[in-house]
Parts: sequence; C-alpha cells; structure tokens
Amino acid sequence: MTTYSTAPDSDLALLADALRRTMETTTGAALDAALTELGWHDMLTEMPDDTIPMVFRLLGETGAHAPVINDVVLVEAGREAGGVVPLPYTGGSWVAWAREDRDTTALDAELPLAPVASGDPVPLAAARRALGWWLVGTSRAMLDLARTHALDRTQFGKPIAGFQAVRHRLAETYVAVEGAEAALQAATDELGSLLGKAAAGRAAILAARHCQQVLGGIGFTAEHDLHRHIKRVLVLDGLCGSSRELTREAGAIIRSQGSAPRLVHL
Repeated sequence: MTTYSTAPDSDLALLADALRRTMETTTGAALDAALTELGWHDMLTEMPDDTIPMVFRLLGETGAHAPVINDVVLVEAGREAGGVVPLPYTGGSWVAWAREDRDTTALDAELPLAPVASGDPVPLAAARRALGWWLVGTSRAMLDLARTHALDRTQFGKPIAGFQAVRHRLAETYVAVEGAEAALQAATDELGSLLGKAAAGRAAILAARHCQQVLGGIGFTAEHDLHRHIKRVLVLDGLCGSSRELTREAGAIIRSQGSAPRLVHL
C-alpha cells in the first residue's frame, strides 16, 4: 500500500482529480464528510506540504467550501482534527466556522460563520498558507471567467480580448496571482506564511476588481458566478488577518529586527 508521505506524483495527480470531482458536486457539511472519507485527516497529518495547497487551491477553483480550516489550525496546535476552533478576524474580532450547514449573517451567505466573543491564541502559520492557497484558487477561477468572457464577447466586430485595456487588466491579474503563488511556495516559517497570505489577499482583491471590469454588467448579475467568488475573497481575506493588517504586521517585525530576513535562497 502506498503511504501518503511517500506518494509519487502520479498518485498525487489521481488524488487531485478525485478531490476536484468531489468538490464539483459537493459542498459544505457534505463535502466535509466526503473529505474525511477520502482520508483528509490522515493526509493533513502525514503530508501537509502536498495536501494543504492541493485541497485549498481546489476549493477556490471549484467554488466549493468546507470547514477544514479548523483542522489545519487544530493539527498545527497538536490537537485532533474534526473540531471547531475560534479564529481571529480582521479588526480584532473572532469567528467560528461551524461544521454543519446553518444560516449565517456573513457577507458570503454560503459560509456558516458566526462571531464569537473571543478565542485562545493558536498557531496561524499553516492556516494562513491554507487561506492563501484558497485565495489563489479563487483568483484563478475569476481570471478564467474573465478570460473566457473576453474571448467570447465581441464589440466592433472583434473579441474584446483584443482591446489593450482588457489585456492589461488580465495581464496584471495573472502576474499578481503568479506572484502570490510563488510567495506561498516559498513560505516555510511564520513571517513567510504571513507574507504569503498577504500577497494572496492583495492578488485576489486585484483580481476581483479587474475581472469585474472585464465582465462588465454581466458580472453584477446573480446568474453569473463572479459575485460568489468576490464575496468569498472578501471573507477569506479578513480571516486570520487581512492583507492590509498582515502587511503592517510584517513591517513592524522587520523594523523591530532592524533588517529584512532572506526568505528565498536563489
């Protein structure tokens, strides 16, 4: 039997395909149960460096959701996966991500988030990397929607993808997302994880703005998927520190140390 810790690339590709198919048909509490059935808890413990980017990027690309960020925090804290842990939210507040489907007052009405009074300090490096990968996946989904529209939509007898302003917006989005992914791939410690999540949040907000401009009026409609991704971005960016807060925090760390550490050895 192939163990997770020594799974070859071919097995990882098969796993990613199985996860994508599951996420394209299931979400919420049902997806949480399906991931557990697929061995999510074991994978998170035995091969987190492969599992976290794969699962959370696919959540973003497919538009599905599951309360598995709880598991990332719990496992990093040395506790058992499967529970719920209060998570810090932007502005000094705290939220809990329920493991069952329920009504919510969150901006993204699909996410069963609820405010809580407070929470205990928990390690957040792995959670920030996970959320960063989720934001990258969502950004790529928005970019794909905008790119497809630009190729299909015609004005003055040609696709709007040929217009320089449209191409610039798509190119800026692509560069930002690629940069965020590179930052997450290089993140190995708390500061790197903080910067990776900040880069992913900034890229996702830029993607939301530019892709909305490319899509025009159709991007505002309830029938189009873009608004779902934008709401998801705004919620995820604030979880475990927004891009603005984390950028300020990184600056404070560097000022206190008197120098900027080398995060990537080229």
